[in-house]
Amino acid sequence: MFFLKKLTHTISLHPSYFGPDMQAQLKEKLYDDVEGTCTGRYGYVITVLSLHSIGKGKILPGSGLAEFKVNYEAIVFKPFKGEVLDAVVTTVNKMGFFADAGPLQVFVSNHLIPTDMKFDANGNPPCYSSEDQVIQKDVQVRLKIVGTRVDATEIFAIGTIKEDYLGVISS
Repeated sequence: MFFLKKLTHTISLHPSYFGPDMQAQLKEKLYDDVEGTCTGRYGYVITVLSLHSIGKGKILPGSGLAEFKVNYEAIVFKPFKGEVLDAVVTTVNKMGFFADAGPLQVFVSNHLIPTDMKFDANGNPPCYSSEDQVIQKDVQVRLKIVGTRVDATEIFAIGTIKEDYLGVISS
């Protein structure tokens, strides 16, 4: 699920960047530091929408770097149990398959794939197939998240396609 979240970040800026263009440097460094990262608490930071405030800089003794506290608003992506996502299959093996839903990688175990779909190891590429569906690399699937595990810098998810209206949506 996508959320609009107000966040804060502390930026260290080298003295060579002090001057009239410092605000632009701070903004660029914020984008580089946080876009595409994952915080366990809020999820993946997709993009920074706006900068609300840049605090007064504090010079760090010994290094000359200045530390700025920045308040900003960003779009974040945090998956939840029971959420239905569209994803692209990246890897297929006898244990199941991996699919990417944006920055999130979801594993779908062979126990969470319908029983009529059989793994074909001899296929090129390897795939799960039934009479009307084939799951192989680069196929779009609709899946439901059955569990997530959150680390400090990454989110892992387990999914299923063993329910109605889930499975291959395009080849």
